[in-house]
Amino acid sequence: MKNLVQQMDIFFNPRSVAIVGASRKVNKAGHVIFKNFVINKQRNVFKGELYPVNPSEEQILGFKCYPSIEKIPGELDLVVIVIPAKHVPKIMQEATIKHVKSVVIITAGFSEIGNHLLEEKITEIAKKAGIRVLGPNCLGVYDSETGVDMLFLPETKILSTGEEVVATPRPLPGSLAIVTQSGAFGAAALDYLTGRQMGVSKFVSFGNKCDVNEAEMLYYLLHDEKTKVIMLYVEEISNGREFIRIAKEVTKIKPIVALKSGRTEAGARAAASHTGAIAGSDQIYDAAFTQAGIIRADNMEEFFDIGKALAMQPPAEGKNIAIVTDAGGPGIMAVDECERRGLSVKKFSDMLIQKFEQLKTEGKIPRFATNLNPVDLTGSARSEMFETAVKILLEASEVYGIIVLGLHHTPELQGDFVDRVAKIAIGYRKPVVACDIGETEMALYIRSRFEKFGIPAYGSPEDAAVAMYALVKYGAYLKKSKNFEIYMDEFLKRRK
Repeated sequence: MKNLVQQMDIFFNPRSVAIVGASRKVNKAGHVIFKNFVINKQRNVFKGELYPVNPSEEQILGFKCYPSIEKIPGELDLVVIVIPAKHVPKIMQEATIKHVKSVVIITAGFSEIGNHLLEEKITEIAKKAGIRVLGPNCLGVYDSETGVDMLFLPETKILSTGEEVVATPRPLPGSLAIVTQSGAFGAAALDYLTGRQMGVSKFVSFGNKCDVNEAEMLYYLLHDEKTKVIMLYVEEISNGREFIRIAKEVTKIKPIVALKSGRTEAGARAAASHTGAIAGSDQIYDAAFTQAGIIRADNMEEFFDIGKALAMQPPAEGKNIAIVTDAGGPGIMAVDECERRGLSVKKFSDMLIQKFEQLKTEGKIPRFATNLNPVDLTGSARSEMFETAVKILLEASEVYGIIVLGLHHTPELQGDFVDRVAKIAIGYRKPVVACDIGETEMALYIRSRFEKFGIPAYGSPEDAAVAMYALVKYGAYLKKSKNFEIYMDEFLKRRK
């Protein structure tokens, strides 16, 4: 399997790249992709050789243009194809003669529109020559650290007013890998993650998957040191047995979050027309994901909420959760969602309740505070009260995770409560997630401040509960597979 890792790595870290269909016309996909590489080469991020291929041009963006890939001097690792589908077999034949290692076919017009014979033809050529193919009908690969950027989506656009705005931002390096069958979903994911300041290690779009599939990419990402969480969007999975076998190996080391579309009959029909996906029973996918230890998200928002939690916090050792809040209503909402997800927000033991009663006596929390679970510090809560309550819960053996609902609206609560809570939490193995409701500057500040300390923060109690659910579920899987302590040791090393 070492050879497989080397094969997949060429897509992300090639020594030389040819863009077939590179163009001087700024509205062409071939121009955008080639320009991405040129910019990254000028920034000294992409360090490989770069070759535009277009028989109608002599030069593009200062680079000599070649009429075919056969005319390119030296070895060629990777070819990116951005020309009409009918011409792709010819390019594949040239790639065979040139001994190209890998090809990414951005071009659409294959099995997704019923053109199966054309897709089979390019697959056959590649297989005989030992060329690995990503696509066709895909968005390709993005890696901010190596400068590989096949996104044919311009970073900026000009509005009718003449103003230039960011259109498709590129995220910073991070620990989340995005693996998607849909290019459009992938583009939206990159936009979302950039806006939420969540970094990406690798991005790959499969499209029709005529060759490289999810199982192979999962195995590669298992061995990628920069990737800590794998985010998987699928419409169908080919070779299910192999997928489950490899996914089970991956999830013992790195969590996988899956968003599977095409659940309904109408959704499955739409998936078939999108990438030629062959849908299977949704119950089968549920069972397969559970067997492999994959955490399934119900929607796009949940998908990213879970990914963020798994990247930032350790898994929980049990399902008993504590909630501390300064607002009773949102606390109840969090309880409901936790219980609905199978978590336990049970009444604290007499010993733990007594500790909170002692705090009331000492005037360290409001005397009207409730302490049965949730711990409601009421609207009189101050920063030091959150600090004290969270510390007691972190030390309690009956509690395995804490949801902190610190609504900034209360008059006495200051922003420093975030620092107080975060600095205590980092010394414990228990996961902590946070919530502050609102979209004003203060709410955004509180949430972003929590995340700078490595605590995922959300805009609703339900979202925070879903995040905790994922941490509990992954912890349970790791304990079942007897890999919990190994994973925890590695996580704590990273956190230091």
